[in-house]
Amino acid sequence: MVLLMTDPNSPWQNHLLNSLAVSKYEHFFPHLELIEMPLGDVLYESGDEVRYAYFPTTCIVSLVYVMESGAPAEIAVVGDDGMIGVSLFMGGGTMPNRAVVRSAGQAYRLRAALLMQEFNRFGGYRNGALHDLLLRYTQTLLTQIAQTAACNRHHFVDQQLCRWLLLSLDRLHSNELITTQELIANMLGVRREGITEAAGKLQQAHLINCRRGRITVLDRKGLEERACECYQVIKAEADRLLPSTQPISSATHFPVQKCELVKSHSSNSFRE
Repeated sequence: MVLLMTDPNSPWQNHLLNSLAVSKYEHFFPHLELIEMPLGDVLYESGDEVRYAYFPTTCIVSLVYVMESGAPAEIAVVGDDGMIGVSLFMGGGTMPNRAVVRSAGQAYRLRAALLMQEFNRFGGYRNGALHDLLLRYTQTLLTQIAQTAACNRHHFVDQQLCRWLLLSLDRLHSNELITTQELIANMLGVRREGITEAAGKLQQAHLINCRRGRITVLDRKGLEERACECYQVIKAEADRLLPSTQPISSATHFPVQKCELVKSHSSNSFRE
């Protein structure tokens, strides 16, 4: 299968992949596999060996810490801005938390061995580009995790909800989120009643519109004004460390593999 720039699910939709120089990485892209990412699919559980790195294009993946009681709490979100599997090149090799799809779509995956081979390649611009890019992305992810912990401890639920919505919007190609108040409550680690009340306030202010299973953002600027400083801290660090995406010539294309997703809660659930 060949994906052109006109394809909405081309690898260039992922900002990290988009940042790699085509002339230096033409051998890299044919190994990417396009996969479906259904809502609720668990890519990894805490402690799982990282066998693939995932580069989302149209989906959002939550990194979730699960307590012994089973109560979850979202610590970061990854969409077209990044990747799942940073522990590969940080030396851990296993996932420290659960990774679950919370907005369905598609992603590209790459075998861990292939990513590490490229990450560890020595000499020339090729090594510096991918090596430095992934380390800078890791710093933005750590900033998001730290700021999320501080936000959940010190800020009101409606401020947390604004941050959550804005981070989601930054990783989607739409102003509509397909989600439920119960899911948001689980991700933020608060009671559902608290999310219902906070969403009601935002709806009364004409910032969002809530329907069953959907939230439409009507006034993004208004959300930013209601949010605490945490969202801007996270965004500013990403803007500082990660390059802006560059348009790729429509003539540029690479063959990529496409595989069928088997819907099961396992990182080994893909048929090739």
